[in-house]
Amino acid sequence: MKEIRQLFLCANCGYESIKWLGRCPSCRQWNCFDEHRPATVSRRGKKALSAGQPQELSSIQLNETERITVPIGELSRVLGGGLVRGSLVLVGGEPGIGKSTLLLQASGAMSQKGSKIIYVSGEESQRQIKLRAQRLGISGEGLYLLAETDLEAIIATFEQLTPQMVVIDSIQTVFLNELEASPGSVGQVRECTLRLMQWAKEKAIPVIIAGHVTKEGAIAGPRVLEHIVDAVLYMEGEPFSSYRILRCTKNRFGSVSEVGIFEMKAQGLIEVENPSEVFISRHKEDIIGSAVVPLIEGSRPLLVEIQALTNVTVFGQPRRTANGLDYARLLMVCAVLTRRAAIKLGNQDVIASAAGGIKAGEPAADLALALAIASSAKDLALMKGLAAIGEIGLSGELRPVPQIDRRLAEAARLGFSKCIIPAGASAVIPPKGVILIEAATIKEAIYKGLNKKKTEEQNV
Repeated sequence: MKEIRQLFLCANCGYESIKWLGRCPSCRQWNCFDEHRPATVSRRGKKALSAGQPQELSSIQLNETERITVPIGELSRVLGGGLVRGSLVLVGGEPGIGKSTLLLQASGAMSQKGSKIIYVSGEESQRQIKLRAQRLGISGEGLYLLAETDLEAIIATFEQLTPQMVVIDSIQTVFLNELEASPGSVGQVRECTLRLMQWAKEKAIPVIIAGHVTKEGAIAGPRVLEHIVDAVLYMEGEPFSSYRILRCTKNRFGSVSEVGIFEMKAQGLIEVENPSEVFISRHKEDIIGSAVVPLIEGSRPLLVEIQALTNVTVFGQPRRTANGLDYARLLMVCAVLTRRAAIKLGNQDVIASAAGGIKAGEPAADLALALAIASSAKDLALMKGLAAIGEIGLSGELRPVPQIDRRLAEAARLGFSKCIIPAGASAVIPPKGVILIEAATIKEAIYKGLNKKKTEEQNV
């Protein structure tokens, strides 16, 4: 018999090599190769999902039960309206961020609606899960706990109980006996995911798996893992903040722009009904270096406060720091303010942040970021009750952004009475009580947005 060759697989992208490499030629990552024996890999997970004949697309019939409703509204929103039958969903996040809590709450909520749910844990015992369920107020009728790591035994349990949904926590802890590699290795994670994917498609039962993340924040295991699953959800949050953001980065059945907002409390993750109030601060007096922008996250608008601080640098090279903002756009806005608005930032450190831990990467936040920097540089607050919407071009012009009417409606709902928008974008009818202020350039927007009396005195 031919001797079994030894292969090395990249833990990041799955690239194969006959020898160990310090750097992967495919994804360019360092020290990511693990030993792998291809002859021991099971091929059952790679067989065809269906042996039937091809079927014409127009003849395939769908019914109203293709999606399973999830009682947690924020989770259902991120999934695109519920769980699709037979889908495989991957949930990742930092340790302690709340992945297991969210999955246990979702399992408990669905079991209370009459669904049979199996929660498989390879990290906790059944008694430990019971303790957490009591703290979360989960009774447990219809929710079956299984503390097992052998995937063959897990799937055999699925066949006996025929559940409506399955949760695996986590994919890095389960293994197949026919593979020599240890749990969590490239081969184990890939083959276990393929086996679960095959079972989910054949039985039309949704499977949710939790995944560990690396120190860089990516889901641990081969990159192909994210290509296999139907949806990838990331849970984010600041270390000292109680708010959690569930963000979708891949979804074959819905939008990838949706976010869910939760607050971590003693009784678990609580949905935030009015997320706009989370991301803007309430001050009795106007504050310097702060501007509010209505962003569109998926299907809903969110008001986000952009804060900026400028200070004379104590080093030779001024620093630019962005938290929750695109660093490249911060550099661009600073350059435009220096060249087109005569705000000298060459000797200033600029620190900009999106409050509340949200990531404001949308170009519509350019104007709010510029106004916050200008407010800090000139030591003048913006007009009271002012929001700002607009993208900034390299020549200093303001460009319109989509869905201005929905952004204005959200700003009006939270009591903002004025909004600076790009000139020519006022064809939309403003909400009652909101005054639209048009500006063609960033310099004009700064003049109209800052305290006008003091700004005139300083000849801006």
